Amino acid sequence: MDARVQQCVVATLSARPAPVEVGPFVVGVDPTTTSPHINYATPRAGSAVTAADVAALVAAFRAVGRRPRLEYVASSAPALEALLTDAGFVVEARHTYLVCLPDTLRTAPTPADLDLIEPRTDDQRAALIGAQNEAFGGEPEATPADVARLRRQQEDGAVAVAAVTGSGACAGGGGAAPPAERVSEVAGIAVRAPYRRRGLAAAITAEVTRRLFAAGAEVAWLEAGGEDSWRVYRRVGYRPAGERLYLAAD
Repeated sequence: MDARVQQCVVATLSARPAPVEVGPFVVGVDPTTTSPHINYATPRAGSAVTAADVAALVAAFRAVGRRPRLEYVASSAPALEALLTDAGFVVEARHTYLVCLPDTLRTAPTPADLDLIEPRTDDQRAALIGAQNEAFGGEPEATPADVARLRRQQEDGAVAVAAVTGSGACAGGGGAAPPAERVSEVAGIAVRAPYRRRGLAAAITAEVTRRLFAAGAEVAWLEAGGEDSWRVYRRVGYRPAGERLYLAAD
């Protein structure tokens, strides 16, 4: 499973608007944002990596005005962490990732006063992004670039789900990247504060995953941000599968 998930990350970064190939690495560059959570690198699984490769990677980040940062499945490049820390990178986090398969997915009820929809207009996309930003402690307003990015991702096969009230207000949502070799990452599962503790996060996660499998994906994976998220994801059929590393340099 580690190899499939890592290949999914490589494919996702390769689909960025301006990807950069640097030896064994792929750097996913999006000129519309400097976010390190969008602009980062990952190694190709099984590739031999040298200190010179790491130096070239740092130079490539500097050339595009982005902070050097990587995310990858630990087993896909066992020697890489030591090379990166020798080059001044710092481990930001070690996360266990979880996977769900079609036969392990469990449904979860949607709160009665909410509907789960696919955002099809830019206003709906902006409302979804705003709700996600608010839930994660960011600016509640979505920028035109954010909306255009989500629209482009949907056109490429990404899944987006918004939880809306009868009046059209967005209570939260989530999504998944376009599947790569039938594997996709589920991310951005968010619920605004007034709608929490009602099972909405589980309903959103299950619906995003269901839509992925309906479109032909075989594996969905994600990471939990804490014990509450861990319980939500396990409830709908996700199970621990491996470790991912996050490292960055100043």
